[in-house]
Amino acid sequence: MDTMQYKVQKLLNEAGIAINGNRKFDVQVHEDRFFQKIFAEGSLGLGEAYMEGWWDCEALDEFIYRVTAARLDRKVQPVREIGTILKATLMNLQKPSLAFEIGKHHYDIGDDLYEAMLDKRMNYSCGYWKDVKNLDQAQENKLDLICRKLGLEKGMRVLDIGCGWGGALKYAAEKYGVEGVGITVSRNQAERAKKECKDLPIEIRLEDYRDLQGHFDHIWSVGMIEHVGVKNYRTFMQVTRRCLKPDGLFLLHTIGGNRSVNKADPWLGKYIFPNSMIPSIRQLGLAMEDLFVMEDWHNFGPDYDKTLMQWHKNVLNHWDQLKENYSERFFRMWQYYLLSCAGVFRSRKVNLWQIVLSPEGVPGGYQSVR
Repeated sequence: MDTMQYKVQKLLNEAGIAINGNRKFDVQVHEDRFFQKIFAEGSLGLGEAYMEGWWDCEALDEFIYRVTAARLDRKVQPVREIGTILKATLMNLQKPSLAFEIGKHHYDIGDDLYEAMLDKRMNYSCGYWKDVKNLDQAQENKLDLICRKLGLEKGMRVLDIGCGWGGALKYAAEKYGVEGVGITVSRNQAERAKKECKDLPIEIRLEDYRDLQGHFDHIWSVGMIEHVGVKNYRTFMQVTRRCLKPDGLFLLHTIGGNRSVNKADPWLGKYIFPNSMIPSIRQLGLAMEDLFVMEDWHNFGPDYDKTLMQWHKNVLNHWDQLKENYSERFFRMWQYYLLSCAGVFRSRKVNLWQIVLSPEGVPGGYQSVR
């Protein structure tokens, strides 16, 4: 065993993982350059080496869970990350001129992939698995949870900030009789959402949240603030408050981190979600300070582990059809994305929050819904 391999094995020992071991979560190394890349590039190098086929793991999600739970990511601090940190600190990577980049890079890569991966309503966010057994039920459960938390009633006008392919608005209009507006920065999502909602009192806009106008009875935003960036959280909250009627409610559904950061994981930021980051309690608290009353904070982070594992299963089941349009390298990238995120949620280092906010406080108090 050479020096670099010894260092990697010593590190992995802290997570109970072996190199070329016989357990499902042990790593199988096919290329010796893997060891140097880990110390040179950290999590970015780990993901890129997997994409290139330099290593494999039968239970990749469990490997990442063990690595994250042991906090090994904090024990490898590659010099190359300093530039990324400085860039995120000095620049606003989510400014208006860059708002549509995430749509082009991630959400517009192909509806066929998302049709295969997601539930029948194409919800690309965490499902709510309470008392249900499959993805379709978990996503409908989540949509109904949002509607009940907001107290939606027929005739209300609602706003969906980051409406995706329109599934939440369509559900709310059909089941609760509301009308509303949805915005997204993805052209593919906007076009499909318009088709899905064409017979309903719903308007879909290709629009940045900073350009929003109008007033709404209630507002929700599901899995969108992760693209807003810490330099813009306050602006996001100010825009939401401006658009919300005084007696309305705002539901924020977001991935949440246990510590404050100003950038994404290097690999996720480069290949999956450019210019994105996960907010912390502290960052969200500062952003909403003196704008909203926090009525309810619901954490069901472990449900994202289940959701991601089901998405991965769906991709595997449809890969024979999908591989006509996507390369093997893309498949390894996408597999690493889904399974590594599942492992991180399993470690509880990140969570899934639904936060209910009111402008002035609900008279007599808000009744939590679960």
